[in-house]
Amino acid sequence: MQYDITIIGAGIVGLATALKIKEFNPAVRVCVLEKEKDIALHQTGNNSGVIHAGVYYKPGSLKALNCRKGYKMLVDFCRKHEIKFDLCGKLIVATTGEELPRLESLYERCLENGLSEVKKIPGEAIKEYEPYGTGLAAIFVPYTGIVDFSEISRYYLKLFQEWGGDVLLERKVKGIEHKESYSEVITEKEVLTTGLVVNTAGLHADRIARLTNSRLNVRIIPFRGEYYELDPSRAHLVKGLIYPVPDPAFPFLGVHFTRKINGGVEAGPNAVFAFSREGYGKFSVSPRDLYESLTWKGFHIVMKKYWRTGVGEYYRSYNKTAFTNALRRLLPSLEKKDLRPGGSGVRAQACDKYGGLIDDFLIMESKRQLDILNAPSPAATASLAIAETISGKALKHIGKKMIKQHNVIN
Repeated sequence: MQYDITIIGAGIVGLATALKIKEFNPAVRVCVLEKEKDIALHQTGNNSGVIHAGVYYKPGSLKALNCRKGYKMLVDFCRKHEIKFDLCGKLIVATTGEELPRLESLYERCLENGLSEVKKIPGEAIKEYEPYGTGLAAIFVPYTGIVDFSEISRYYLKLFQEWGGDVLLERKVKGIEHKESYSEVITEKEVLTTGLVVNTAGLHADRIARLTNSRLNVRIIPFRGEYYELDPSRAHLVKGLIYPVPDPAFPFLGVHFTRKINGGVEAGPNAVFAFSREGYGKFSVSPRDLYESLTWKGFHIVMKKYWRTGVGEYYRSYNKTAFTNALRRLLPSLEKKDLRPGGSGVRAQACDKYGGLIDDFLIMESKRQLDILNAPSPAATASLAIAETISGKALKHIGKKMIKQHNVIN
């Protein structure tokens, strides 16, 4: 089985990359390997379904640039292929005085990132946007929307296969061997020969990278986000998306309300250290995953820095009253009985050996391998833009030009 490019991981970034390669050069032989029985079962299939506008990201960063570009590409893709989405907008609400300067900074960052239609909302006008919400002030981001990223992934797959791409499921990669003029990817079922390996393995991206780079200085630390759902009788409390001003002491956005594209409202997520990279339950434990996290020097520094916030996140995880109280800052009429258990997801957070939680996209290149070691939110929103970058690098590595004889995407 011979390919020009073999992609490991059939999440939304891997599938978008495969599709973009075919768009740029249809003659390139591309294969996507996935260890599961289906595509998009982990980060892609368990995220909140938010189309991000680029509010929080440092201007000029890969996150900011790819989010704005990818946002337009994604919305155009959904319109062309009649995929259901809704640009319902997002309200970011300050509920304490100390949050007001941070809210102002977010507003300025929106403008720096090109979000010129973002509006400042005084406290008394919040109810015009969210009738049951409250706060001292807010900003309204009309660009933000909701969609089903699993559906988008399935459409990427469909188009990729229509253009002759191969997807092999239940193919866990056991080894990679780089030869002088080609590479071998060893799965549990066969050995594939390929010109280039592209690693988009998400929660296991560092492990795939370490198959050929034992001195890798980045490790994936899993964080679980847990959700509640609003009882259907109380879903009217939320019109769109309601977010708090994020806490600068913690690299996550805080619990919030998200209306889902297929109905219902989610509340959450928190962010707790997960004892398994695929640990979607509170008591899910993988000895290997836990050992790798706890023995990573960088994670020791993270725990020391964020332990107070982490304890609070765990407290809310096991105490529904505490979770409800955090949400009531945004929606005072919410009651504990309005919440019922929802789903959860696990975020692959790259952490370097110095305790840095990598905030931006991280791509490492070697002669025969591209490793996407950090692709956090807004990776789903930015999937086509990120894929354009990765596919351009991939084609350059194998000496193929970007012909673009047809346009699969738009």
